Amino acid sequence: MATADPPDAALVARVLAGDDRHAFAELVRRHQGPTRALLRRLCKEDHALADDLAQEAFLQAFRKLAQFRAEAAFGTWLYRIAYNVFLMHVRARKEELPLDEALPPEEVADAQRTESVEAGSVRELDVRRALSKLSVEERAAIVQCYYLDRSHEEAAYVLGCPVGTVKSYIFRAKKKLQALLPAWDVGGSM
Repeated sequence: MATADPPDAALVARVLAGDDRHAFAELVRRHQGPTRALLRRLCKEDHALADDLAQEAFLQAFRKLAQFRAEAAFGTWLYRIAYNVFLMHVRARKEELPLDEALPPEEVADAQRTESVEAGSVRELDVRRALSKLSVEERAAIVQCYYLDRSHEEAAYVLGCPVGTVKSYIFRAKKKLQALLPAWDVGGSM
């Protein structure tokens, strides 16, 4: 008879009770994919940077594990740490991510050369370009609510702001995306 995987809270308790690194390794295994995906979206698909920031987020989570109060799911708590790591990186560079930064030229050239690109691929390319033009906060709110399917309350927790602020970021982001993606029905899919 196979045993069920222990819940995240049980793994956290094991780490705190006995410095069980295997339990923390299991938490990393469970959450590294979604955490890296979140950071990739925030970093405009820069995989190397996202991986570096994810590693820093997990190190901080390990150091701060005693602060986990289970007010939110472990994954949500971890996303908040990852988002803060991302913001610290942006601030350390002493610049906001440029709002008019385009995709790498080789990616655009590849998309233009391929005549048989499916509509979904074209749409993804257009959406990625449009997302890169949003402010960091707007992009983060969209990623939380639409890519990670978080509620406004969960997104507010991760982003460290009131629910009303998340709703404002999403409202502004959707308006910008409607202007940036006039050929796509943004209002219907978001």
